[in-house]
Amino acid sequence: MQLKTMTMTGLLLFAVSSLVQADDAGILGKWVTKEGKSHVEITRCDAGLCGKVVWLRDPVYPADDEQGMAGKKKVDRNNPDPKLRDTPTLGLNVLRGFRTRNGNVWEDGTIYDPENGKTYKCKMTLANPKQLDVRGFIGFSWIGRTTTWTR
Repeated sequence: MQLKTMTMTGLLLFAVSSLVQADDAGILGKWVTKEGKSHVEITRCDAGLCGKVVWLRDPVYPADDEQGMAGKKKVDRNNPDPKLRDTPTLGLNVLRGFRTRNGNVWEDGTIYDPENGKTYKCKMTLANPKQLDVRGFIGFSWIGRTTTWTR
């Protein structure tokens, strides 16, 4: 009897996991961020979804960079942790921990903004197969900003 219960539990967990992964399929892949500054690739990681920067329109600092890094590859120089400030922006994980709640909505994740070094709670909504609404917020989702990413 115990083996049968364990087998049923295992099958149930597999079925739920398969459904979650099927729901995630629409959001996986590369997305162009606001104003085309970068591309973020969303993939499965751990028990949720993550996203990393895979392309930058301007991968090096401009000639007039105020911090003296002109011509150098962009790094996470605004990170609150000094040990991480030399991490290249290209390849940087900016989305973490997302789980689907409702077919086209992913919640419980965070988004990191390397331009200011801040991490925000985040909610993503797949408006259609080519449009992802990304809402970063502090505290409550109604106190935040939404940007639209495209395929």
